[in-house]
Amino acid sequence: MSAARDYGLDDDYQWPRPPQGGWTADDLDRLPNLPPHTELIDGSLVFVSPQTFFHMRTLRLLEAALLKQAPDEFDVYREFTVTLDKHNRPEPDVLVVRAGADTGPRTTRLLPDDVVVAIEVVSEDSVARDREMKPLKYAKAGIRHFWRVEENDGLPVVYVYELDPATAAYTPTGIFHDKLEVTVPFPVEIDLTAIDRRR
Repeated sequence: MSAARDYGLDDDYQWPRPPQGGWTADDLDRLPNLPPHTELIDGSLVFVSPQTFFHMRTLRLLEAALLKQAPDEFDVYREFTVTLDKHNRPEPDVLVVRAGADTGPRTTRLLPDDVVVAIEVVSEDSVARDREMKPLKYAKAGIRHFWRVEENDGLPVVYVYELDPATAAYTPTGIFHDKLEVTVPFPVEIDLTAIDRRR
């Protein structure tokens, strides 16, 4: 049995083969038959595993709370790619962006200058990417705020970081259990235990 058949594909299916030098951010829009939520990291395609109830509910909680509390000059996107550079186009789980970043109905990506907060909800298959690789890349691209969300006993714990312009690296500004409360980039209060009531 072929590997293609293991994934429900025809035996003659041709897996994408990267060009010399790796894929580029522009390639992500042109490659056929990519699974949803494919990311580009260092010129390589990254396919995500099916998500858990925790992941889905956390995204829904964060997106709804941020949409409700964000001032008019901001918008909130979910699972939308950001072109950081030629070989990196990750898809943060939730984004706070400047209003007007959308350049039309066929827009497929944002630029780092559009992004105010990038949020990653850590999954079992993304621990190293979300804790180590992505924060470094977001900081290097100049994204001012980064939130990493981890699961602890079924509830989200939010690790909040702000970009230090002197070092071009993130500095931790807080770890939030039960309630997330920040004042930048705008005042936000989120009852993190609300995820438990959605079961």
